[in-house]
Amino acid sequence: MDINQNYREAVKTIKEAILRSQYRAAASVNKEQLSLYYGIGRYVSENSRTGFWGKGAIEQVSSLLQKELPGLRGFSATSIRNMRIFYEEWDKVLNHQPLADDLALNEKLLLVEIHQPVADEFNWADFLSIGFSHHTEIISKAKTLEARLFYIHECATRYWSKYTLRDYLKADLYSHRGTLPNNFAQTLPDTKQALKAVCSFKDEYLLDFINVEELNEQEDLDEKIVEKAIVTNVKKFIMTFGQDFSFIGNQYRVEVAGEEMFIDLLFFNRELNSLVAVELKSGKFRTSYLGQLNTYLSALDTYIRKPHENPSIGIILCREMNQTFVEFAVRDYNKPMGVATYRASKDMPERLRNALPDIEDLKKLL
Repeated sequence: MDINQNYREAVKTIKEAILRSQYRAAASVNKEQLSLYYGIGRYVSENSRTGFWGKGAIEQVSSLLQKELPGLRGFSATSIRNMRIFYEEWDKVLNHQPLADDLALNEKLLLVEIHQPVADEFNWADFLSIGFSHHTEIISKAKTLEARLFYIHECATRYWSKYTLRDYLKADLYSHRGTLPNNFAQTLPDTKQALKAVCSFKDEYLLDFINVEELNEQEDLDEKIVEKAIVTNVKKFIMTFGQDFSFIGNQYRVEVAGEEMFIDLLFFNRELNSLVAVELKSGKFRTSYLGQLNTYLSALDTYIRKPHENPSIGIILCREMNQTFVEFAVRDYNKPMGVATYRASKDMPERLRNALPDIEDLKKLL
């Protein structure tokens, strides 16, 4: 091994040690912050809900805090209310020893209380590893304990930013995960690979960058509009599909026996180690789409797939489907395929649409 290689190995070893130390330091700070906010949340809750504090007390407390500690950040009236919500929501589900019935502020309260959470799947390390802003987003959008634990785990293990989390919450990832009608169990030889594939796709995607007003009854034109919108917003599309996807190209050409085929969208999924072909359909699902996609997957596996890669997977993305019928139609095909639907924000009821952030503001954040 030459001396330069020795230097590179040394840098790699030191770098890994630094990153591990930084992660532990950040996790420790995060734990302290969450404990502080939980303790403040309890103190504020007991004073403002049943105690002697009157109307406008939280605003007054926040204002006085700013005067006592100039430059203090994170203790606006809104933030203090979020601390109260954080305490009240998690206090409902935690197993903890009864505490003295007083209004003393204990910034270690969270660490004291969470030892044996009610839910068996609760992961204490996951809970403490994500920031307070993530917890606030999850509490406000996910209303069941199961959903909250799901998003906490995903944030902790996939290192989602707050804005990525917002996108997945808006798309209701928890409700749609693993429900895609598919034949993965029959066509993927490895059970773990089949399970990964099921969990990698949803049965419905919110593509809120598509202008549905441009869609009309001519299917070919509709599909080109959808494809163009996806390619133009491919980063947003990949964020919707999942962070392990890489975009290879659109109208991807494959030739078989002198016949040309063009796949609408071709991706590679690092987690699945598979090519993923996405075919866009503007109307309701038809069984003929499966035959076309099956042929594309055969061509990909024969001419494009690398020896170390898993079988290619196909997804039909259409506007409507009868899930039970799709499950029946897809079961006898020998290539792994699934069918999902998509909708734009304007497809949603006005009440739900008004609850979403403005798309232009969201684009600026992204």
